[in-house]
Amino acid sequence: MKPATTSLVFILCALFDPSWGVVQRGSKSPTCRNIPGSAGYPSATAWDAFNASISGRLVNVVPSAKYCANLPGGPCTDAQWTSSLFRSTIPGAMDQINWEQGYDLNPPSLCLRNATTCGQGDVPVYSVEAETVADIQAGVKFAGKQNLRMAVKSSGHDLLGRSTAPNSLLIHTSTFQDISFTDAFYVGSKNKGSAVTIGTGVHANTLYERSKENGKIVVAAAAGTVCPAGGYVQGAGHSALSPLLGLGADNALEFKVVIASGELLQVNDFSHPDLFYALRGGGAGSWGVIVSATFRTYPTFNATTSTILLNVANHTVAGALSTVHAQHIFDWDSVHASQYFGLAQNATAENPESAVLGLSTTMPHTTVEQSKALMAPFMDAALALPGVTLVSQDFHYGNINDALFQADDDAGTNGVLGSRLIPEATYRDSPEKVGPVYKKLLDGGAALIGGIMLAVHSVAGKVAENAHVSSAVHPAWRTAKTHVIVTNGWEDSASLAEIRTLRRAFQATQLPVLERLSGLNAGAYSNEGDVLEPHFQTVFFGPNYAKLSAIKEKYDPGDLFIVGAGVGSERWDEWGVCKV
Repeated sequence: MKPATTSLVFILCALFDPSWGVVQRGSKSPTCRNIPGSAGYPSATAWDAFNASISGRLVNVVPSAKYCANLPGGPCTDAQWTSSLFRSTIPGAMDQINWEQGYDLNPPSLCLRNATTCGQGDVPVYSVEAETVADIQAGVKFAGKQNLRMAVKSSGHDLLGRSTAPNSLLIHTSTFQDISFTDAFYVGSKNKGSAVTIGTGVHANTLYERSKENGKIVVAAAAGTVCPAGGYVQGAGHSALSPLLGLGADNALEFKVVIASGELLQVNDFSHPDLFYALRGGGAGSWGVIVSATFRTYPTFNATTSTILLNVANHTVAGALSTVHAQHIFDWDSVHASQYFGLAQNATAENPESAVLGLSTTMPHTTVEQSKALMAPFMDAALALPGVTLVSQDFHYGNINDALFQADDDAGTNGVLGSRLIPEATYRDSPEKVGPVYKKLLDGGAALIGGIMLAVHSVAGKVAENAHVSSAVHPAWRTAKTHVIVTNGWEDSASLAEIRTLRRAFQATQLPVLERLSGLNAGAYSNEGDVLEPHFQTVFFGPNYAKLSAIKEKYDPGDLFIVGAGVGSERWDEWGVCKV
């Protein structure tokens, strides 16, 4: 039986949104980019000439709701609307549709499913549907020459909305699907060993399939439609394999990337080591357009995946269960296990405080019997609590590539999140703090508290051989036990006032509660954080920010690649349109 982890993973990490200010249209300031309506914006003739130069691969972009409404065979089905794979084929689509909405435009510009009218929202105006490196280079050069806002997208599985921007030109790299394995990957004269080179459009599920065929495993995402060579590795890239083999960024050996000048660079620890440092953990979208990335591979192996769902009677019981989980969180370290966990609201008319706890635990090189024994202390303590009942418990043993493979991901919803890396010391010294924090967050309306159990400061195997190569990964990753996220979601029927409150809830009310576990000035995963972080430089990048800013100035002196809460974004307004 295939472990049912898809819904668990995606209630954990599928909800996010930017909150950006109002664009002042028609600005003639030389410190602003050109947008539709401004004097310097390219003419129709200029766009036509550019399109001809890239063999007609320039397309108009519309939000996913408008795209679906105009399909020849009729509107999108529910299965299409909620499919991440389907949405990745639409230039303007994001997995979470709130990223497509122009909530803060004046007036707001929305495009919701089944709406009778649709605005452009926050999606780009045009997209280069790139098929060659030359297409990417042409798009980058055109954007630079015409002083345009630029966005870069591989799949649209983007948790901070960095793959879209209103009034921008998009570079879409979904067609870059090459995969090549080798037993000897050379950087300069040094053999780095077994590796795989993948195009930036390759999804994690495809990589797991091909890796299994070659007897290998690669550190990649739990979500099937994440592109490991894109924003995943640039952010750091946590994985079910991280406690055993490190982060995605730890395993990156080389990139090919088109920088702001339009030049294609081969980037590794031998050539352009400063940019190599930045691409490994320095934040998605800030450095250029990645064409391909090379990652270390390992011999494949078997593992057991345990999937558990527990019903919880009310928030008080949820808090008690969360404390039990915290008390047992070191139980699985001996086998370098990882665990995605989520405590979600599950309100009913009869019980408005009902909740559910889901845990998906991957135990490398471990049999079902061994895994059951490792899970038993937690399960015994959990089920001894009044108000906790078992919904299901499944143990599946097999190839690790099969365990991590997900055919598709759930999409088409609205929501935002905030997060923090929780130090190992919190769980070791004060696990009793966890329950009250989770209860207060649930009481305050959080849809979900969840995250991933980590131990990436103790990586094994060949990652240690790469220790001399520095990366921009926030040091807090190396002392964290978990990365905990808080999500707030809404339906399309929610009012703009309600949405505004939910988008700001993490900073306004939830972060002070979560800081009881993380401490003040804690770090967070830049791919699963809050784009409204007022001090994103330290929260996402810690002591690395000054070095990253200097590298940015070297490779992108004009700030062509600016994303929300990314390196250099403090120099621009919230839209990346005008300097501040």
